[in-house]
Amino acid sequence: MTGALTLLLAACGFASDSPAKPRAALALRGHDKWVSSVCFSPDGKTIASGAGDDTLRIWDATTGKELHRIRADGKGVTAVCVSPDGKRIVAGTWDKVAKVFDANSGKELLTLKGHKENLTAVCFAPDGTKIATGSGDDTLKVWDAATGKLLKTIDADNEYDVTCVCFSPDGLKIVSGDGDKVVTVWDAETGDELLTCTGHDATVTSVSFSPDGKRILSGSQDHTARVWDAKTGQELLTLKGHTEDVTSVAFSADGKRIVSGSDDKTARVWDAATGDELVALKATDGVSSVGFDRAGKRVVAACGNTVKVWDIK
Repeated sequence: MTGALTLLLAACGFASDSPAKPRAALALRGHDKWVSSVCFSPDGKTIASGAGDDTLRIWDATTGKELHRIRADGKGVTAVCVSPDGKRIVAGTWDKVAKVFDANSGKELLTLKGHKENLTAVCFAPDGTKIATGSGDDTLKVWDAATGKLLKTIDADNEYDVTCVCFSPDGLKIVSGDGDKVVTVWDAETGDELLTCTGHDATVTSVSFSPDGKRILSGSQDHTARVWDAKTGQELLTLKGHTEDVTSVAFSADGKRIVSGSDDKTARVWDAATGDELVALKATDGVSSVGFDRAGKRVVAACGNTVKVWDIK
């Protein structure tokens, strides 16, 4: 049975704190445990979600219809990422492995084994040739996305979980965050530490490069999101408004907007140049993952057992 679809008007499921109200929202229902990660496909036509029910699901981003359901066999899915060409999906699991699946057939293509603890983060390189993973074992690993061969292990050299990873737009760097409150940039080939960004007061939960590679975005359990200069590590903006942990952050494809999700049951959209809050949407559950479509006009969020989508034009 495919997941049920509920069409919610903003007044029913969300409320806006600014005049820029979304027109409508989709609630994609089918997961029976907490949804940990969501993202749009590169063309914006589908949405991928992973959850504690150990499934990946692919949804039609326009109608909300469930297109595919993939069993991960990994004790629960912790993170998902769609390849740049939209043909593959990588999923991190509680079973200490990442798995790569064919996005159309659901066939398992690769299993990436090597981490000693649960996976916390996965990311394809912009050219689709590599995959970065983060884990509770305090390491990042870089893999060949075609063969599954381990290319590099980067030891974060502290006692905390690596909570998030993201490639730079040129694929030469990886940014990560963890429990030591620091955002770190690494050389993706050598594993050398290139830069640290300090200022958060609690665990860094999410990181992202801006599309031009000049800025780094981070979210933290200190209730803030922050923007950093990717060359100097200088803090450029602090985005304040959330009242609980910020769990997920992302830039829009044009770099002009930022979306953040939080345990305070809101997703917020910000001006990436000024840090001004543009719109805040309230949900009935904590928001664990957020993302834009490529046009920057739609936002997807994981809220409890549900995936929600709304128009922010």
